[in-house]
Amino acid sequence: MSHHQRLTEEYLAGHAAATDARQVGEAVRDSVGATSYRVRSLTRPVFLGYHEHQQLSADLVNIQNAVAAIPNRLFDGDLALFADAVGMNEIQADAVLRSHRDSPIRLSRADLCLTPTGFRLIELTMGSTMADFDNCFLNESMLEQPYVAEFVRRHRLGYIDSVAELAHTILVECKVPTGTRPVLALADWPESFRTLEPQLHKSAELLARHGLEPLVCHLGQLRFADGAVWLGERKIDIIYRLFTMPDLLRPDGPGLVDPVLSAVQRGDVQIFAPMETYLYGSTGALAILADESYRHRLTGAERISVDRLLPWTRMVRPGPVTVAGRRIDLLAYAIARRSDLVLKPTLMSDGRGVLAGWLTEPDEWLQQVEAAMDGPYVLQQRVNPNVELFPGEHGLEPWTLIWAQFTMARGAAGTWIRAVPGDQPNLVTMAQGATATCCFVGRSPGFG
Repeated sequence: MSHHQRLTEEYLAGHAAATDARQVGEAVRDSVGATSYRVRSLTRPVFLGYHEHQQLSADLVNIQNAVAAIPNRLFDGDLALFADAVGMNEIQADAVLRSHRDSPIRLSRADLCLTPTGFRLIELTMGSTMADFDNCFLNESMLEQPYVAEFVRRHRLGYIDSVAELAHTILVECKVPTGTRPVLALADWPESFRTLEPQLHKSAELLARHGLEPLVCHLGQLRFADGAVWLGERKIDIIYRLFTMPDLLRPDGPGLVDPVLSAVQRGDVQIFAPMETYLYGSTGALAILADESYRHRLTGAERISVDRLLPWTRMVRPGPVTVAGRRIDLLAYAIARRSDLVLKPTLMSDGRGVLAGWLTEPDEWLQQVEAAMDGPYVLQQRVNPNVELFPGEHGLEPWTLIWAQFTMARGAAGTWIRAVPGDQPNLVTMAQGATATCCFVGRSPGFG
């Protein structure tokens, strides 16, 4: 039995006898307003043992390194060729090249399912537009509950504060001199800023604890003059990019984004993170790693981690692919194994555009796969996650989980969970109604 299972079973056994434990979810929900978690929390945390967490963290560092090496290993350092390979259009590729740096920022979030054979990686998102760095709110709120706090203490568990790791990564990646407190503009898109402003102010309060001076704004409030970028009368050192690649394609996108990218090119301001993170965080990059033709370019450690975590993933291209050692036409395979496959855009955001074969009628599936051929899409093997039990109004209730682990400059940088009730075949995002919880991991070798 894994440490994860052992810790979970012991927690649930003790929970049934704990008079205060039934109120955990409600109490935590009351404390996570104006955060990424949208006042939704499960009734318990989840757990990973020390060795489980260490192995997962090492695997994700290996995969992040392998993704970062793709341009040099496969395209002689030409990012334009890499952009074309993952399905970027000309406007998107231009934005990538204009904010390019020597090496990609070390900032990623792996979305994983825990299966009977271990974790499987379904998405690797990179860059500053990822949400849910404020996991500390959930952990801290859970620890205010006596039963949770005692269980965590007894098993020597803890958590990594993702905001602290994010602040450290910003300082390191932007080469901020020691002792300097840079002014950081958390720059959102004007439309989304109307609803996200309270959450951004709460995030700014957290970042301010860790050597940064964050200001909250939208792109339309920035001013470009005198060789600098300004918010009111404050000179900005770093623009923390919250606008996305889809924003760039809006009618008003170039007018708002071009001045930022031009200022970055001139050296007037730094950007965290550059638009090139969309290359490394695309499902197209995972398809490259998973392709047997690229296997010989991986290091030994990368190969082991890819084999352990990454499900079969391929770009949607006509012709044969290798499946379980056999060569088969991709379209024929997609038709025959519809119930085992997912069709995904390479530059997806928040799960948009994902088509689950097992939820799609055969005729529609064929039509969609044919339409995706030679386009910015991948096919990926379906992953069937374990169902986990959480205390509910009528006893223990089943939930299906997505585990999200951050990797930053110092390696592992925090874990959190989103979930939907029951044995769900298709998980949703927080914006679409999922519920969150936090994770406690083993601090040292031993039971926890």
